[in-house]
Amino acid sequence: MSPESTGQNEHNLTAYRRGFRTWRGNRPFWAGLFTMLGGAPIAYFPYADLQLGNMTLAMSTTAGAGSLIIGVLLITLGLTMWFHSIVRVFAGVAAILLALISLPVANIGGFVIGFLLALIGGALSVSWAPGEPKADEETPQDASDPLPSAERHPENMPAESVLHGATVPQQQVGDHDAASGHDGGTHRAG
Repeated sequence: MSPESTGQNEHNLTAYRRGFRTWRGNRPFWAGLFTMLGGAPIAYFPYADLQLGNMTLAMSTTAGAGSLIIGVLLITLGLTMWFHSIVRVFAGVAAILLALISLPVANIGGFVIGFLLALIGGALSVSWAPGEPKADEETPQDASDPLPSAERHPENMPAESVLHGATVPQQQVGDHDAASGHDGGTHRAG
């Protein structure tokens, strides 16, 4: 093998990239990513210590457990959006509610960073809808197929063609009571 032939490695990378693009297109990928990124600062900041020279600034609050729970739930909802996209509306609404709850509980929603990311992720999840597959072009009729295209797909046929050859059942003529106007279910306009 010469050092100039790198075709095999480029093919694998292209195949993985296309596979990831297909996977990403079938689910609310960006909604899940924003939701998980929003959960990280909400869960992290109450337990973080900021070093400013020799001074340590502790940002822990009394609601540290609440912010940890909110952050972990947001990360879980982001993963749910990725791997179980059928519940994307529930996960999006839950992410929006948790982001709003994080404002008073978790250091102003992870210093507004986590709040905004979780809010955007939840909104993207609620608004995401799966794409419709591309319609296949009408294939030419095979010589072995005796039915024309319209007969294979009756929903594409005009209304006159669908009822061609159909008969309408005749009404039975029964006794008619002129005084009551009852004539056996038939209507007499006249």
